[in-house]
Amino acid sequence: MSELEFTKFEQVNLKNHPLYNEKWVQEKIADDPSILGLGDLILLNEELIQPSGGRLDLLLYDSDNEQRYEVEIQLGRVDESHIIRAIEYWDIERKRYPQYDHIAVIVAEEITGRFLNIISLFNGHIPLIAIQMKALQCGQKITLDFTKILDRIELGGSEPPPPPTDRSYWEKKASPVTVTIADELLKLIRTFAPNFDLNYNKGYIGLMENGRANNFTYFNPKKKFLRLSIRLPKSEQFESRLDEAGLEMMSYSKSGRYKVRLYKKDIEKNADLLTEVLRESYGKAVE
Repeated sequence: MSELEFTKFEQVNLKNHPLYNEKWVQEKIADDPSILGLGDLILLNEELIQPSGGRLDLLLYDSDNEQRYEVEIQLGRVDESHIIRAIEYWDIERKRYPQYDHIAVIVAEEITGRFLNIISLFNGHIPLIAIQMKALQCGQKITLDFTKILDRIELGGSEPPPPPTDRSYWEKKASPVTVTIADELLKLIRTFAPNFDLNYNKGYIGLMENGRANNFTYFNPKKKFLRLSIRLPKSEQFESRLDEAGLEMMSYSKSGRYKVRLYKKDIEKNADLLTEVLRESYGKAVE
């Protein structure tokens, strides 16, 4: 293995840069939210208009954990107004959509010790992440480096859907085999509710009944398995039945959904159990 060549990067101050401004940073994050280092996030909205008249820079979504990130970007040094604005937008969004966990994110080029202390006072009462951003240049190339310097501490309506996509998106993101597990689950659903179809979104594969979204359950295909998210009351009896059937319960979410790991072989082996729980969840959704 050959030795890599050492290259020195030069830090670029974006605040007064004639070309690379806040909008440029926002677009780079929107193109690939994973560069923030917060996981495989999905862009829900940019420049989201708020009732106060301001605009939230970025609204990001973690479909695995049903979390939303309200992201505010500032070039240069973070200041009081930036902190207040980030918290205000976080508060508005959590009240609009209480079924999700919401996390405020502050991104700035410089977060001083003084303001880090101020932000830390909120942490524990407001789930807040502070990320310091650096623009680095090497020759004719420039990149952004994000470092999380303050992590969140857990806190003790109609809904706009995630951006639409198609089947090929999921076959590339996950695999054709795991996407067919969603097909098999749809067949089970159609035994008691025949007017359902799959609805491909970037965050998950949902369901449409008679052309309208009805996500009493939805699916997240992965490379080797599919995660079934199904809305049901928490029940030790149900969890015991899953265990007896050899099915893995991954978690129970704040929004009242069981998350179950499914492989292709699990569908045929446990078709009766899966049909029963899908029917029960559907029945509660239409009550």
